[in-house]
Amino acid sequence: MAEVGSDENPLRVAIIGSGPAGFYTVNNLVKHREINVRMDMFERLPTPFGLVRAGVAPDHQKDKSVVRAYARCASDPGFRFYGNVEYGKHITLEDLKHHYHQVVFATGASVDRDLGIPGEGLEGSHSATEFVAWYNGHPDFTDREFDLSQENVAIVGMGNVALDVARILCKTHEELLETDMADDAIEALKHSRVKNIYLLGRRGPAQAAFTPPEIHEMGELLDADVTVSEEEATLDVASLKYLHENPNKNVEKNVASIREYAARSPTGKRRLLTIRFLVSPTEIIADEGKVAALKLVKNEAYLAEDGSVRARQTGIEEEIPVGLVFRSVGYRGAALPGVPFNEGWGTIENEKGRIFTVNGEQVPGLYTAGWIKRGPSGVIGTNKTCARETVNSMAEDLKAALHFNPGQPDPLAMEKLIRERQPDVVTYGDWEKIDEIELANGKAANRPRIKFTNVDDMLAVLDR
Repeated sequence: MAEVGSDENPLRVAIIGSGPAGFYTVNNLVKHREINVRMDMFERLPTPFGLVRAGVAPDHQKDKSVVRAYARCASDPGFRFYGNVEYGKHITLEDLKHHYHQVVFATGASVDRDLGIPGEGLEGSHSATEFVAWYNGHPDFTDREFDLSQENVAIVGMGNVALDVARILCKTHEELLETDMADDAIEALKHSRVKNIYLLGRRGPAQAAFTPPEIHEMGELLDADVTVSEEEATLDVASLKYLHENPNKNVEKNVASIREYAARSPTGKRRLLTIRFLVSPTEIIADEGKVAALKLVKNEAYLAEDGSVRARQTGIEEEIPVGLVFRSVGYRGAALPGVPFNEGWGTIENEKGRIFTVNGEQVPGLYTAGWIKRGPSGVIGTNKTCARETVNSMAEDLKAALHFNPGQPDPLAMEKLIRERQPDVVTYGDWEKIDEIELANGKAANRPRIKFTNVDDMLAVLDR
């Protein structure tokens, strides 16, 4: 038989997940001109693009423009998209081994980390992921309810997602109407009674995980003031020493924004965002089974032996009255059937994208990319270099003949199997029709798009 990757015997690759990591895998595979490759992408939802569609803030439309590059990937003649097809339900690892030479898992990190404190399971305590997915119209979260009649809300975490949640809660109805936020979320937020939002960080301003544009943007809200206490905006000795030895322009910009907010006085806008540093929640306090307050402990910063700045509790406690709590303290991946998984890290066991068993043995033919590979770090573009590393490993292994030897590599055989198991499979052409309708509906309402938030509604507009 002809060499795998030749014109006579194309390399067959399955990609599980259609977010940035999945599409950058396609992009990097195509760049290997010496390899004739045919790629099939599988996505649990009918819609592609993962967190770009369901995670990027709806008021950050510029960040979503990256889907144009993904659409160009999808136009490659060697690419096919199978939406509404779930790994572990409609297709198994054994199926993939029987039809492909290589399989790439790019399923992201969709599980929120817990705070690990009493009261976390109370009514009114939510993960940031739930809220973000709800207002972005993710079909799995459209039935979620959040008690926006509460005046006081706490958000635990200092990353960009935490800032997204705070910003959405602070925005006016008119500002939200300029986005592609789900209609139900816009209507619910229109009647929000939220007045006070607390953004809580375990360490100081110099250790915050948000990026300079995002923290700067918080000071430009139409009807929300931002405040930081002078004490908490002032860098501690440990941070000053660390920054002196490890200068970082982004950190300097973040700190400058925080210092600027500390110099502000509230102007009487409808909402007030209070940013707190060096505090940790220790308990969510209940009243009749619902969130009523959040107990905090004051922290102090110190230099650890490895040179990093860490926080330790001082024993000084306080309570803030809140009726809603959102946790945004990190994410982890979910284990996949048949794929070696590191429970401690929440990632697939791998080295440079090659999947290994827990005993350190490579599983030829299996690869991973994105957050499920490296953990939830970086921005959308970080997945480009991450996928490049994985694809380089795949190309090296192809030369060494380290791959599956599928019994049925014919693309038509896999398509027949999928359509038998999932008659409602969605092709990329189907997605383009859904996309066209969403954009047209949005244009009619002077909005970027109006999303379908229900899978049945998406399938109903397709001509079967």
